Amino acid sequence: MAAKRKFTRIPKVQDLILAGVPTEVIPTYCALSDYTNNKTGICWPKMETLASTLGRSARTIQRHLHQLRELGLVEFMERRRWRGRYSSYTYRVLHVAQLLRSKKKRSSPTTGHSQPVESKPPIFTRTKGTKTTPSSSPTDGYEWLFELDSNSQAQKDSDSKQLARSEAAKRRSEGYEWLFRVEG
Repeated sequence: MAAKRKFTRIPKVQDLILAGVPTEVIPTYCALSDYTNNKTGICWPKMETLASTLGRSARTIQRHLHQLRELGLVEFMERRRWRGRYSSYTYRVLHVAQLLRSKKKRSSPTTGHSQPVESKPPIFTRTKGTKTTPSSSPTDGYEWLFELDSNSQAQKDSDSKQLARSEAAKRRSEGYEWLFRVEG
């Protein structure tokens, strides 16, 4: 892991996928960002270090780094020399470097990824009711409950249904009066 554990800003995974970054390359980009200096965007981890961190081979990491370079997310700066021999590459994670530049000249609110905030519709619908008044009365259709208008159409429908039910009950009980007879 990186020597100092700090947060590093990287693009959202969804943004990386939309930019055409293969999903198997994203962990390599994230691991490289862990080693990046947040002030300059420069880092120089060995491919073997990244490979052991991610559980991949050094050749796979090399291939991923070249894909990231082609996509414009990482820049190979130079190969470092150590005791006269070539050592690891020096990389610049371009997204971190772009963040530094955008902090200095930020004029509008951003998402933290150097992109202006877009006005999109919310992803969740509101759960609270609207503040507008309803176009009809809340008692419309419930006059029978509030007994506001006894001559309304709803009252007539209710009365006709009740009458039909009582007549049907009388027809069903014909011939069974002895069963329903109450003595007393």
